[in-house]
Amino acid sequence: MDDLVIAGDPPVRVALRSSPRARRMSLRVSRLDGRVTLTLPHHVARDEGVAFARSRADWLRRHLAQVETGEAPHLGGTIPFLGQSLPLVAGPVRGPVLKDDALVLPDDPPRVARRVEVFLRTQARARLAEACDRHAAALGRPFRRITLRDPRSRWGSCSARGDLMFSWRLVMAPPEVLDYVAAHEVAHLAQMNHSPAFWAVVARLCPGHAAQRRWLREEGPRLHRLRFAP
Repeated sequence: MDDLVIAGDPPVRVALRSSPRARRMSLRVSRLDGRVTLTLPHHVARDEGVAFARSRADWLRRHLAQVETGEAPHLGGTIPFLGQSLPLVAGPVRGPVLKDDALVLPDDPPRVARRVEVFLRTQARARLAEACDRHAAALGRPFRRITLRDPRSRWGSCSARGDLMFSWRLVMAPPEVLDYVAAHEVAHLAQMNHSPAFWAVVARLCPGHAAQRRWLREEGPRLHRLRFAP
């Protein structure tokens, strides 16, 4: 469905989506990036949804005003990396280089965000692969492959075929948090559910994981506020 733009000051863009599982219209403002989504059940016409969204324009603007604006990485700033603030500095390099507790980048401001994203993805893949290999060996259950994405609603997933997916933003979290998410998804290779048996497997692979779950719940949204796409 086409997006809707509600005229006004400021204008509000609303993404329209139709869902066969929705029972009623729902309007949502993401706390991560301010994206507004209107979900319509299949039996509700688009015009009815548009009228509903427009009637909530003032409510939308109030909530959008409370959303923290994301910032793109820039030279002289910092990014979260392994739970710490990593300074971004310019230097005589051709690509990102970790040196003296800083990330050294070419002095090319328009490409800083892209280079930082590539660096984070590379680091995430190496660390998640190591963690998944270790947990899968302990469990005695192999996985097929690892895929990195940038989802907004989950940190990882495991398919019935044994494919693991993770958010590359996990590398910005403390290492023990990344390790917990890896253990969580690997545990699904044995238990494709969230039953007590599943959580027993997680506890065996990652003892004391309650603190890591709490960190993701409380601090995880902050990792999504860093913008990389133009």
